[in-house]
Amino acid sequence: MTRVLEMNDVIVRRGGRHIVDRLDWSVEDDERWVILGPNGAGKTTVLQMAYTLMFPTSGSVDVLGERLGKTDVFGLRPLIGFASTALARRIPADETVLNVVLTAAYSVMGRWNEEYESIDERQALRVLADWKLEHLADRLFGTLSDGERKRVQIARAVMTDPELMLLDEPSASLDLGAREELLQLLSAYATAPGTPAMVMVTHHVEEIPIGFTHVLLLREGRAVAQGPIRETLTRENLSETFGMPIAVVEMGGRWIARADASSRS
Repeated sequence: MTRVLEMNDVIVRRGGRHIVDRLDWSVEDDERWVILGPNGAGKTTVLQMAYTLMFPTSGSVDVLGERLGKTDVFGLRPLIGFASTALARRIPADETVLNVVLTAAYSVMGRWNEEYESIDERQALRVLADWKLEHLADRLFGTLSDGERKRVQIARAVMTDPELMLLDEPSASLDLGAREELLQLLSAYATAPGTPAMVMVTHHVEEIPIGFTHVLLLREGRAVAQGPIRETLTRENLSETFGMPIAVVEMGGRWIARADASSRS
């Protein structure tokens, strides 16, 4: 195994407040992590450090063996697949789906004067097929549904065969059908040979795809618990993370959580 991400005693301070508070955490290349926690827990901040968009106030962050602050992050980012709503807002609405995916080869958001080889186009078309998007190759990104846009973002992140995949709430705002279609595709990707290490942020245990192996639970910037998902995603840990009694069950490799009414007096 190879360690692809490591955070040691990491603090991120903004406006006198610790957004991330003394976090120790690492990810190996064969692991699939989900980060869970309430709003304001620091989940997206952790993901942004992993993508080299944010540096810690103190402590150390190593990404793919390189220390933030001592490496060229622009050379590192092409090795990392990243999909988020914020990134999607930068994609030109009048760009075709094929070009949205293809331009990942140059780490640009819209096609301009770059030259692409036939191998790049074949790779983009293969990725579109993998994510059930081949029929949308000539559609404009701005005309897609939310579910289709989410899948295009992930296909773009996959395009360069990254060594680390980061997903920020990939199924947020989707209806039930679109969410389940995306989670099925993510599950297939997570369990496929050769898939890189993955880290996904979500608010809901129901959105954890099959094949994810580990969980990091955050509350107010601190790690409540972390480790293998079946050992860590417990009633006690979830209750502490969300500040209320939570019952959780696993069904067919998926998880369901709800308020624990049995704990009320």
